[in-house]
Amino acid sequence: MKTKKSVSKRFRITKRGKIKRNKAYGSHLLGKKSSKRMRRLKTADLVNKVDVKRIKRLLS
Repeated sequence: MKTKKSVSKRFRITKRGKIKRNKAYGSHLLGKKSSKRMRRLKTADLVNKVDVKRIKRLLS
């Protein structure tokens, strides 16, 4: 199966096989968001284990 390019741009697989993703809500309407909130939004997060199988299938 071909890799879905939109998925490959949004997710990265770590060395241990987990899937990293970026958090939402950090690109516009930033004036009302606190510095603490923006700092948290910049850090990468892992995909929930419920979605891992589906994302891996789209990446393969």
